[in-house]
Amino acid sequence: MLLRLLYYCIKTAPFAYMALIWILSSLPQDAVIDTPYRWDRPFKESLHLIEFGILYVLFVLFFVVDGKLTRKTNVIAAVIAISYGFGDELHQYFVPYRSATVNDLVKDTIGVLVGYIVVKRFYFSNESTKLKAFLEGIRVKIGSTR
Repeated sequence: MLLRLLYYCIKTAPFAYMALIWILSSLPQDAVIDTPYRWDRPFKESLHLIEFGILYVLFVLFFVVDGKLTRKTNVIAAVIAISYGFGDELHQYFVPYRSATVNDLVKDTIGVLVGYIVVKRFYFSNESTKLKAFLEGIRVKIGSTR
């Protein structure tokens, strides 16, 4: 029962996370956290890398639990995450007090590509890796509950 719930959580997580990104990008830039520190803006800007890297990883898990993470679906996960970054920047263009920049799209893309390279290197390599064992463990334990 618990594994079945976890399975459905993993399958819906990327979409819930996309909704969260959409909601947060609909708010003014300082709506959530506004600090007087100099590092506030660079810190928030660096979150683009992490934010869309997480989205990519959630899509990887989406495919893993069904045993469908292949080289092709790995590329699809990256393309979806990068495309959503583009859509989010386009969305922010129309939100008052927000901006859409190419720099943000580049940061979104870099975050996804770093995750993609890690998964490609450590999951699809011929050697046994901890990442491959971890993802296969998720597939076996959670994916078998369908």
